[in-house]
Amino acid sequence: MNIPGKIALAALLLISAGSHAARPTSIVFETLAETGEGTPYALFSVKCNDGRSVRLTAWENRRKWCIGDNDSGDCARKQISAAKAACMETSGAAQTAQLERSVAYSR
Repeated sequence: MNIPGKIALAALLLISAGSHAARPTSIVFETLAETGEGTPYALFSVKCNDGRSVRLTAWENRRKWCIGDNDSGDCARKQISAAKAACMETSGAAQTAQLERSVAYSR
């Protein structure tokens, strides 16, 4: 195979690898809740194309979107950015812990 053919093959592989990344397919509102200190937030469920479901919380009148709770540090200003980040995460144990904290806040 010649050099231009190898370069084209490498580019094709890189492009196809990016298309297999997990992406959000739906974002559904679940409930309004408050923390123990009385801070209001909204709880959303994000479904990813790889079959996972991840919780997002919206803070400050939906101006701050976080994966899991507000303390997670994984926050964004836009809902879609937070949803994409949530689906891209690969740590299942971390997501499970975040889900449990989010559900505990909503009770």
